[in-house]
Amino acid sequence: MRYDTSFRSRSSMFNSSFPTGVRWLIIANVVVYLVYFFGSVVNGGPIFADFVLMPSAVIHGAIWQLVTYLFLHSLTSFWHILFNMLTLWMFGRPIEETWGTKRFLQYYFLCGIGAGVCVVLANLAFGDPYQRVIGASGAIYGLLLAYGMLFPEQTVMFSFLFPIKAKYMVMIFGAIAFLSSFQGPSTVSNLAHLGGMLFGFAYMKTQFGSRRRTVAAGRTPFLSLSERWKEYKLQRARKKFKVYMKKRDSGQGPWVN
Repeated sequence: MRYDTSFRSRSSMFNSSFPTGVRWLIIANVVVYLVYFFGSVVNGGPIFADFVLMPSAVIHGAIWQLVTYLFLHSLTSFWHILFNMLTLWMFGRPIEETWGTKRFLQYYFLCGIGAGVCVVLANLAFGDPYQRVIGASGAIYGLLLAYGMLFPEQTVMFSFLFPIKAKYMVMIFGAIAFLSSFQGPSTVSNLAHLGGMLFGFAYMKTQFGSRRRTVAAGRTPFLSLSERWKEYKLQRARKKFKVYMKKRDSGQGPWVN
């Protein structure tokens, strides 16, 4: 997939115009993957065992696994990390450029940790508490949802083949993850995908409900209470001025410039 927006870059991954958050997330994931891969080859088995998400370990105090599992990817399929990093690069950049690095990283880790929490709770209640989960897909699916909500009418290339609006792409990915979660045993954690989208949706609805309106008006959506009060007074002043000018113009001919 790719996005086709005004955010398309002429820059490389390492120059200053490439968003800081996306850049360092990709670097961190790739470095950890290489260490994970070559360390496993040297040691004859997987390393970082204590950093893989395992529900039974989390409830016994290994809370850090809710974060560390996001940086581990399958050693048996290079497509796992490739898909996640491509998606992070394609859709993460316009989101970070819109929100800023701090908000972007907050959202990314909220979705990733939220996905992990969903996996832990579901496996403790209905599944296998010793099921291990790795990968950034929960956070990545959260980014897909955010992109679809921020830029719903933007055209993307679904699977590099079919042009489709972003909002429909998100619906398709969500439906696939939902339906797949009812299938039998799988190496893909569809629950993590749904969990990332669920937490992302909750965040978007509580923090960015007026995002499209403020962007359309050319204003930033991240206003403090004092800034919101100033904005409110400014809007009132504009309305009063319009009413005054309308009364002033009544009964007169058009202005000549």
